[in-house]
Amino acid sequence: MAKIKSVLTKLKPGWGLVPIIAFLLIWEVVARLNWVPGQFHFPAFSEVVREFVNLSSTGVLGDNFAASLLRVMVGLIAGSMAGMVLGVIMGWNEIAHKALNPLISLFLPIPPLGWLPLLMLWVGINNWLPITIIFISSFFPILYNTVAGIKSIDKDYVKVSRTLGASDFKILTTVVMPLALPIIFTGLRLNAGQAWRVVIAAEMVAIPTGIGALMLRAESLIRIDIIIVCLIVLAVMTYIFDKIFGYFERRVTARWY
Repeated sequence: MAKIKSVLTKLKPGWGLVPIIAFLLIWEVVARLNWVPGQFHFPAFSEVVREFVNLSSTGVLGDNFAASLLRVMVGLIAGSMAGMVLGVIMGWNEIAHKALNPLISLFLPIPPLGWLPLLMLWVGINNWLPITIIFISSFFPILYNTVAGIKSIDKDYVKVSRTLGASDFKILTTVVMPLALPIIFTGLRLNAGQAWRVVIAAEMVAIPTGIGALMLRAESLIRIDIIIVCLIVLAVMTYIFDKIFGYFERRVTARWY
């Protein structure tokens, strides 16, 4: 048993690549042998890679990816900042929490894409449509996490700080927010993945550019390889955003934890 643990410890840095490589090999073999039922050709991984190179070299993938990335960044940053500011107000001020919590609780369960038909009428079918959807999908989770993070802090910390003469602003910035940051960053990491999932769906609604629009055009042409390329880009970007927020979380909270 000790020898097995020793081997696993040595393999630890790169062991996560093993299941990925195994999956890609199985994918390649299954596709080559036509073991996937259906009337449409299921592309092998090598075909998907070839199409990725082709889309990248012609600029098709780059242009559509840039459009989606811009929408995600604008909607994610704006929604997260707005949610965090309101979350701090609601979490710190009990009157604000009691006044706004019923309204927030009413809108929170509505899926972001549930707003799509209404926003198509209000905003129109343009760049602001996916940005607004991403804003909504980012706003409510970070608002909820910020309020939950502040409310979860032991009140004794606040009482002790006030006893020592600290002002409310000082307590909020040096005691409450540092303790709430891990929960807030959890909300940010969830937002990153949600933003990419939402932008794909929003771009499929008559938006001419973006990864979602590219997927819709590929579907009409029965280009499964292009659809899979777009899905891989989506998965990779979700992973990268999660790692970026994880990195900032470690850097920001390092001084307190």
